[in-house]
Amino acid sequence: MTTPAEILRRARENGVRMVDLKFTDVPGMWQHFSVPVKAISEDTFIEGIGFDGSSIRGFQAINESDMLLIPDPNSAIMDPFTAEPTISMVCDVTQPGSARTPYTRDPRFVARKAEEYLQRTGIADTAFFGPEAEFFLFDDVRYRSTQNEQMAFVDSDEAHWNSGRNGGTPNLGHRMRPKEGYFPVAPNDTLQDIRTEMVLTMEDAGIDVEAQHHEVAAGGQCEIDMRYDSLVRMADKVLLYKYIVKNVARRRGKSATFMPKPIFGDNGSGMHVHMSLWRNERPLFADTEGYAGISEMARMFIGGLLTHAPAVLALAASGTNSYRRLVPGYEAPVNLVFSQRNRSAAVRIPMYSDSPKAKRVEFRPPDPTCNPYLTFSALLMAGLDGIKQGILPEEHGFGPLDRNIYEMSACEKREIRSVPGSLDEALDALERDHGFLLEGDVFSVDLLEKYVEIKREQAAEVRLRPAPLEFALYYDA
Repeated sequence: MTTPAEILRRARENGVRMVDLKFTDVPGMWQHFSVPVKAISEDTFIEGIGFDGSSIRGFQAINESDMLLIPDPNSAIMDPFTAEPTISMVCDVTQPGSARTPYTRDPRFVARKAEEYLQRTGIADTAFFGPEAEFFLFDDVRYRSTQNEQMAFVDSDEAHWNSGRNGGTPNLGHRMRPKEGYFPVAPNDTLQDIRTEMVLTMEDAGIDVEAQHHEVAAGGQCEIDMRYDSLVRMADKVLLYKYIVKNVARRRGKSATFMPKPIFGDNGSGMHVHMSLWRNERPLFADTEGYAGISEMARMFIGGLLTHAPAVLALAASGTNSYRRLVPGYEAPVNLVFSQRNRSAAVRIPMYSDSPKAKRVEFRPPDPTCNPYLTFSALLMAGLDGIKQGILPEEHGFGPLDRNIYEMSACEKREIRSVPGSLDEALDALERDHGFLLEGDVFSVDLLEKYVEIKREQAAEVRLRPAPLEFALYYDA
């Protein structure tokens, strides 16, 4: 644990000039403001610093806008992208007043409550999360949506569509073909050095990295894998990960996006989430006699995930673009079944190791545009509900399914339930099925209603605008 006094000492030793305070809005974007280091004292970590909550998506009305940020000293890092030495800290949001009441719409508070609820259940004392966030690196990005114009353009120099390009620089070939971006070496893979720079920046900022590599999509898709951590700490790291990826890319003259499906006809970007429960430093998901080496508890956790998956996806696949990715044919996990090794299943049990510590379940439908605090909390609550209710997936039509689903007959496929087909469908599911999220007061009805309101507005914005393809289909009808 880091104390406020240690933060102030570190600031003096590093010649810090500014302190940056970061927090998360309801949809899951980092927000921030900075203060001179002289404005920070040990009292700041108790009394907080005020800000206008009415200007943050999903927060307060204008008539109750005053709010406080309480810095978390354990989150402090030296910001790697500021010109002046700056300490950055993640903050908790509280209401003003002598009680300093945590703000119920603060996503980080929800994640804290989820961890506390887990401990109160007695099922486990720690939940570990290991997300695999994918992203694209583009060399050019243009988009516009106005009353008379709808357009989007992305470009990656290494993509196959540039093989015939003429321009001011030589065309040296060595381009990637669609769906062949998983693991070619240089010169086809042009992004090794920039990914390494991202990894080293992450490690300097306290993120443990396991691997980096090019991903399947030909147009600059990448993945950097973080080592697992507890719920709140991992959610903090996901936002720091995205911050580092985007800013290293910009420093290198590229643009990084975590948008799930920016390219048609190639794989999209997901965020497969690996999970395990532990008690007294002992893993609870391992059983050498069980299917795929997992315990009955792990299977019931899976049962809860698959039972509540449509509702969970309103949080875990949180944009309209998420459902451009969740379609068959692109390794997308659209099938609500579990399996060992099968990547088209919504839940996979990785088989790389027989070690009990490595036994985990992988929920594959989420993508990295989600709010990680809300998504990890919802996944934990769904899994815990499966354990409490004794939901064994094999008894509810959720598999296991170890066949190649894409080679099954149409009749066989009809027996397999699928993820929602749109954000609106997922939001409908969340409105029908959210009681499991309210257990232990982890989520509140107020927060869920505000979240659904924001996402319904986004879905309506997309639904009302003509798409460019519609002109090709219908302009001359």
